[in-house]
Amino acid sequence: MRFQATMKSRMSGPTPVLFTDLDGTLLDHDTYSWEPARTALERLKLERIPWLLVTSKTRAEVELWRRRLGNTHPFIVENGGAAFIPSGYFPRAATGAIARDGYEVIEWGKPYPELVASLEAAARASGCQVRAFHDMTVEEIAAATNLPLEQAALAKQREYDEPFHIVDEERGGALLAALEAQGLRWTRGGRFHHVDGNNDKASATAALRERFERVYGPVVTIGLGDGLNDVPLLNAVDIPVVIRSPAADAVKLRVAHALVTEGAGPAGWNQAVMTMLRG
Repeated sequence: MRFQATMKSRMSGPTPVLFTDLDGTLLDHDTYSWEPARTALERLKLERIPWLLVTSKTRAEVELWRRRLGNTHPFIVENGGAAFIPSGYFPRAATGAIARDGYEVIEWGKPYPELVASLEAAARASGCQVRAFHDMTVEEIAAATNLPLEQAALAKQREYDEPFHIVDEERGGALLAALEAQGLRWTRGGRFHHVDGNNDKASATAALRERFERVYGPVVTIGLGDGLNDVPLLNAVDIPVVIRSPAADAVKLRVAHALVTEGAGPAGWNQAVMTMLRG
């Protein structure tokens, strides 16, 4: 009841725009099912409320999920590495956007080969062994993520972000410090650490919010995520919602004004969105 009352009190007036993580949020962490969120997804489409995917997944992966979910809105990939806006979605193209494959692409991320080289240099400097996507086979990625081989192959098509496992946990702190010394950012997702350039979900979300406000005027932004790599996103929106997960308490500590759902994964996502729509 408190969640519902608080959500309703924050929703008023401006056009809502929803930014959501995928894994562990709209998709079940283990099965990748989105079925429990079907009711809310159908309402969002019926009411023509923009809902944008903001994820550590690659463009190739997001395009697959957009087809499955019936999503036609802009999306943010690889922890804010780039935003992809379908051509013609907004009346005018964004300043600095690159036309590519039917999208206006805004890039913030560091090129992938440079990230890989920097991660390897940090591993050598710290004496910490890592296991990263670039030196994992598709079969190994599938086993680590519980993805079908076809989707694991899409996950390997990276452009702006490198996921990795820390093998030597006792030297993990030294590794992360070595990455920071190179001016890189790192974050922790549901299964992997990630290394990035000077980008995160917050800056990309803010840029797309600005695009919506040029068209709609003032908007109210809702963000949904379940993990520590969603903290930048949740701190960048008006109404942050933490989807119940093992990391929820840690996320809540970093996003003081966040709401936390009772349900986990897509069930919690459905609860939050339907409460918003009934507000």
